[in-house]
Amino acid sequence: MGDANKKKKVRLRDVREEAWALIRAQRRPLTFGLVLMIIGRLASFVLPASSKFVIDNVIGEGRADLLVPIALAAGGATLVQALTSFGLAAIVSTAAQRAIRDMRTRVQAHVMRLPVSFFDATKSGTLITRIMTDAEGIRNLVGTGLVHLVGGVTTAGLALGVLLWLNWAMTIGAILLLALFAVVIGWSMTKLRPIFRERWEIQSEVTGRLGEALGGVRLLKTYVAEERERAVFHDGVDRLFRTIATTITGTSAVSAFSTVVVGTISVLIMIVGGRAILAGTMTLGDLIMYIFFVGLMVAPLVQMASIGTQLSEAFAGLDRIREILNTTTEDAEDEARAPVEKLKGAVAFEEVDFEYEDDTLVLQDVSFEVPAGTTTALVGPSGAGKSTLINLALAFARPKRGRVLVDGKDLATLRLRDYRRQLGVVMQDNVLFDGTIGENIAFAKPDATEEEIRNAAAIAHCDEFIDRFEKHYDTVVGERGVKLSGGQRQRVAIARAILADPRILILDEATSSLDSESEALIRDGLSSLRRGRTTFVIAHRLSTIQSADQILVIDGGRVVERGNHGELIANEDGLYRRLYEKQRLLVEDAYLNPGEDPTADQERATPEQDEEKAIASMSRRL
Repeated sequence: MGDANKKKKVRLRDVREEAWALIRAQRRPLTFGLVLMIIGRLASFVLPASSKFVIDNVIGEGRADLLVPIALAAGGATLVQALTSFGLAAIVSTAAQRAIRDMRTRVQAHVMRLPVSFFDATKSGTLITRIMTDAEGIRNLVGTGLVHLVGGVTTAGLALGVLLWLNWAMTIGAILLLALFAVVIGWSMTKLRPIFRERWEIQSEVTGRLGEALGGVRLLKTYVAEERERAVFHDGVDRLFRTIATTITGTSAVSAFSTVVVGTISVLIMIVGGRAILAGTMTLGDLIMYIFFVGLMVAPLVQMASIGTQLSEAFAGLDRIREILNTTTEDAEDEARAPVEKLKGAVAFEEVDFEYEDDTLVLQDVSFEVPAGTTTALVGPSGAGKSTLINLALAFARPKRGRVLVDGKDLATLRLRDYRRQLGVVMQDNVLFDGTIGENIAFAKPDATEEEIRNAAAIAHCDEFIDRFEKHYDTVVGERGVKLSGGQRQRVAIARAILADPRILILDEATSSLDSESEALIRDGLSSLRRGRTTFVIAHRLSTIQSADQILVIDGGRVVERGNHGELIANEDGLYRRLYEKQRLLVEDAYLNPGEDPTADQERATPEQDEEKAIASMSRRL
């Protein structure tokens, strides 16, 4: 409990510091806006002040000669108000949008540098809300909200001085009522702030779930889960509705109380002001002027209540943003780490342990060496730890114990950005962005020439399907490459890795979405790509595994066997041999009974194709 309170205290201090930093960054437009605000508010005093002279002098004393000068003064003041109002909105509102832009850019840049484990534990919808929606709230902090707050205090203070001069006794009564109003406002803000925070947290949760549903719409339809997802979404938006309703009730109560305060002040003016006129201590012009100035004092205070709500939302948003910004980035210590020149590519694991959750080891005492320029295949049952090992090689995670060495240097001591610039990856689930095919291939090398892109595409045999598209390399692939088939997406990813020209290459089921014919087409390309590079391969197809310089057999988070294909197959009691024999049985069964194989082609396949499909099927079963 004490730790939680300590964390909250630090967070509030950070929010205040963040708010002041935002204000300092926009101090010039805010200062100019404040000057315009004060000029406009002073001009707003002219019209109510002129009422006294019109009633007491022009009408009461018959001074018609004063009517035109008073009217001109009121008209000039109105024009000044209009110009200052326009300038205020144009300057300060633009400054607010600039601050929002800068905040979004800053948060997005920070989020993208967070460790992979953070993304594993946080919904993407929540992060999108932090970057886009929460940043929107600072408009009220560095925009017209803050200026109006300061301007309201200035106007109320000046109006108060005039009211005290006109009738101090009546003004003291009004001040006591307004003081009560201020106490209620302060109390309501302390109650509403956590509700606003909860409101945005629920909205982030609902937004994240909606994004998942839209992204997995094919899966939803396959399992006829539309109604279930509707129920989940309805529950989320219902909780959001109840929270919003609570904030509406709170702000409405504050507004209603402000109406009572204004009404009470009006009654006070009627009674005290009427008696003052009858007693001769105030003229009718004084009373009318008093009423106008009461409006000038009360209106900003009521407006300040609304601004206070907006500022409360802004601080709640900053609170959530600071939660993200306080999360340590994975490259936070890069300045203290050693720069990385061109790698040779030798990789070694020394007694590595790793766990995702406390006391649950995923890798145990893993040690092996990968000489530069060689290919190492990782084999083992699902969940054995192959992908975790790759994550350590990519520096997506750090060992709990032991070291990962690159060219003899501890990976933890090397600059992440320098290191990852020399990596190439083709994952099992490849991500393409909603752009053109050419842009996706060039993602690893944005300054690549058209010729380089075409050469990489040719090696990966992308050109075969690209040439069939009307716009060729300018064809838009859609969100996550939805307009391409699985095999086409994977070939684009391979071309992207080829263009990166990495020193260390990761192939995680790189040909899993390709049929046998497509794999045969790019096999030579992959062999060319692997030549001279250190390559890690996770694959079940023998054509890929047999070509590796060494094979690591992983089971239960440990390396249980190692060697090349010939050495491992010779060990009759080894896990690799057992896997191999089971796959061979499936190959024979698929060849002799193609009709029973659900993955078999409608026409009889070749033995090699049957072998590939049987192995893939066996891999899934394992």
